[in-house]
Amino acid sequence: MAQEGRPRYKELEKMGLENLSDIHWNLATPRLYEQSVRRREGLISHLGPLVVRTGHHTGRAPKDKFIVREPSSAEKIWWGEVNEPFAPERFQLLFHRLLAYLQGKDVYIQDCYAGADPRYRVPIRVVTEAAWHSLFARNMFIQIKDRAELEHHKPRFHVFNTPRFHAVPELDGTRSEAFIMVHFGKGLVLIGGTSYAGEIKKSVFTIMNYLLPQEHVLSMHCSANVGEKGDVAIFFGLSGTGKTTLSAAPDRRLIGDDEHGWSDEGIFNFEGGCYAKVIRLSREAEPEIYECTRRFGTILENVAIDPLTRRLNLDDDSLTENTRAAYPISHLPNAERLGLGGHPRNIFMLTCDAFGVLPPISKLSSAQAMAHFLLGYTAKVAGTEKGITEPQATFSACFGAPFMALPPTTYAALLREKISQHRVNCWLVNTGWSGGPYGVGRRMPIAYTRALVDAALHGTMEGVTYEREPFFGLEVPASCPGVPSEILLPRGTWADGAAYDTKAREVAMLFWTKFQPFAGDVEAEVREALPKD
Repeated sequence: MAQEGRPRYKELEKMGLENLSDIHWNLATPRLYEQSVRRREGLISHLGPLVVRTGHHTGRAPKDKFIVREPSSAEKIWWGEVNEPFAPERFQLLFHRLLAYLQGKDVYIQDCYAGADPRYRVPIRVVTEAAWHSLFARNMFIQIKDRAELEHHKPRFHVFNTPRFHAVPELDGTRSEAFIMVHFGKGLVLIGGTSYAGEIKKSVFTIMNYLLPQEHVLSMHCSANVGEKGDVAIFFGLSGTGKTTLSAAPDRRLIGDDEHGWSDEGIFNFEGGCYAKVIRLSREAEPEIYECTRRFGTILENVAIDPLTRRLNLDDDSLTENTRAAYPISHLPNAERLGLGGHPRNIFMLTCDAFGVLPPISKLSSAQAMAHFLLGYTAKVAGTEKGITEPQATFSACFGAPFMALPPTTYAALLREKISQHRVNCWLVNTGWSGGPYGVGRRMPIAYTRALVDAALHGTMEGVTYEREPFFGLEVPASCPGVPSEILLPRGTWADGAAYDTKAREVAMLFWTKFQPFAGDVEAEVREALPKD
């Protein structure tokens, strides 16, 4: 056993971790690099990032995630397709087998926090069998710099990440060899059979989504930034809608790129790092994120690398479209290091509408904001996933249904309350298609989207005339500096107005249909915020 693990070995014994080999406790980044290379877990690329492969799983495995049905949480969980129950007895058997698997093996431990606000942060301990996963935890969560504080760290949750330990479905009751298990009563997360590091990050996010709303703190799947005058903006959006890109603005400080809480005091980041998609990333379009792919300390998942020159090819999607960079937020020159901000002045709900029927920007009432938050709409286009050959509407409640442990209306009610209390401006922004659907129209230029967002942030939209479009009931501005006024109302961009009407009516009805599971649990005003005929 490594000397660095001896002083606190009894803490591990209490968790059932016995007969371990070397215990590497809270190793710094250079030491984790050394371990990763020595163990052949990854390659050091040109200028210093660590390039790793995640094998068969290059993304999350949502069908393999379960929540243990146990007395302390059973009545609170949003059970269903997203949160599938798992028997406590089977969980305990799987955990015992995992502990037995770890005997005689090296382990890497990172003690850290989730939540930048000391009032709501959750102490966690991440136990991994791979050095690079320990580095991932060190990058993504909030590091504890004070050695005395580290020595007295008392985790509320333990996360065990063991990719080489596979479940046996016939024995364990899982769907496959991969599993992600959350036990709120025991404060345990078990991950096995998958090397995709995002499972660590999103399991902790699930924990925060369970704990914080019970303290009247809204947990959100969003990015957030702050301007020079302290004006905070948050950006909701599913993958591919531009959440990371639009929040990484050079004239604003980034609070965080993915997960936040909104308390009575303001916004706070859950994380200490970023986990950005980097496929076809360019220096011109996203200079800040691009530079992070060229820095020591960054982990690059499934990014193509020349084994001789060690240079990267960010355009290569031969392994996956979901190539990722995990780096500490301090890698960004305009990061808000404390991870804290005031109450938002603006909320942007981003959608990539591949049907080309939504305006590039529209202003939402608080009731409309709650309705669109519950819908979490975007659209996937051909080539983004296997089997998708034409535009496909996607709905994810709260813009992050797979990670929401409680009923979506719990989060939506908190959101509307805070919007009303702090008089927040809410906007729906379409970063998708204009002039027709995918294959006919063209995608909204990022320069136009940035101009629209900037106008909203700087209050330019307050003095313009708005027109109510007929299908979604959205208030659309008549003009915006730097944006052609003719693209603001989408019907006028289509060559065939009747075809637009047909498609807009079709999508509007889809909105209403998808909203029905929530209709009985919201106020009439929210139900009326969506079209019905």
